[in-house]
Amino acid sequence: MTALLRSLHTAVPSTVLQQEEVRDVLAAQPGLSRLGTRLVTAAFNASGIERRHTVVEEWQDGGRGTGSGDGVFFDPETGHILNPSTGVRNTVFTDHANDLYERAARGALGGCPDLGPEDVTHVITVSCTGFFSPGPDYQLVRRLGLAATTKRIHLGFMGCYAAIPALREAAALCEADPAAVVLVVSAELCTVHVRVANDQDTIVGASLFSDGAGAAIVTGEAGEAGKAGKTGHAEGAAAGGDGTVRTPALRLDGFATVLTPVGEEAMAWNIGDHGFEMILGTYVPHIIDEHITGALEPLLAAEPELGARPYAELEHWAIHPGGRSILDKVQARLELTDAQLEPARDTLRDYGNMSSATVLFVLQRILERAGESGTDGERVCAMAFGPGLTVESALMTLVG
Repeated sequence: MTALLRSLHTAVPSTVLQQEEVRDVLAAQPGLSRLGTRLVTAAFNASGIERRHTVVEEWQDGGRGTGSGDGVFFDPETGHILNPSTGVRNTVFTDHANDLYERAARGALGGCPDLGPEDVTHVITVSCTGFFSPGPDYQLVRRLGLAATTKRIHLGFMGCYAAIPALREAAALCEADPAAVVLVVSAELCTVHVRVANDQDTIVGASLFSDGAGAAIVTGEAGEAGKAGKTGHAEGAAAGGDGTVRTPALRLDGFATVLTPVGEEAMAWNIGDHGFEMILGTYVPHIIDEHITGALEPLLAAEPELGARPYAELEHWAIHPGGRSILDKVQARLELTDAQLEPARDTLRDYGNMSSATVLFVLQRILERAGESGTDGERVCAMAFGPGLTVESALMTLVG
């Protein structure tokens, strides 16, 4: 029995960051060296991003927005970016994360009119940008009115690839129990960790990362059939960029995990005194370039006929847009078309890198286009990269 991803919904905060404005504010910071200023300009201009979203209202209009008036992250009088402690940053995460989790989750449930909150049997939540307990898995049970017996799992601090293991666990639950209805929600608030520094890792992180959430409903055969007599409707597009995809569904065919033989020091995510600190070495795109075909081998091994064909013959590619150079390397190495990378590049352009939630945004764009064209039976390969260097992948089929 195969699991189905039946509904996918995304949500972002209402505050929009224009990439050029953030670049100019960051480049003007007094603590930057001349080299640091040049690195800021180069990183932002080469990012492939036009706009991002943030829960930090102080960043609105390049720091000229009214914001909360607290001056936690930005001083509008001096134009200086402030450096709050990790505790203060985590409090902002705690204050804002639950709303994003809930909005995404309600949208995903709304995309399955035959299912209600009382039908959800499992909740899997994902984040690497903050901590609190009782955590988001608990909060979703309370906020959505799920059964007190709902089983809960939280995947924390895994990094940008974590949504794929969450879908893998959801699929395993549904394959073990055809009546299972699994709600998967990833929410990341990366911008609460923005800092000013002259090192390239910090600058690249400031140019890429953003906030957003994605949620999916995964069911088995019984869950897919739904409950007789159920009625409902999907939540409409809400302020802040929400969007629901109802059809087609995605059959979750297989998953694979690969650790590359090098790269453990090239990508990492650590907790510092003034926020979480990203290590994102410039060699990461080269590592992915050298090892991506090997990382795909175990995924495609279950269907040898796919592995024997050119990668471009697999119709859809949901590549995590960790950065423009990563997408460039993946496209060149796998010889994919511009159209196949368009969902990933469009997501990067409009939303930036939302860590683990990002691949769900890419899948959403693929589903939207598939729904318009009426394609059925086409294959989807999803890939995400994170600390380790870890490559998580999934093979899916458009159905419905």
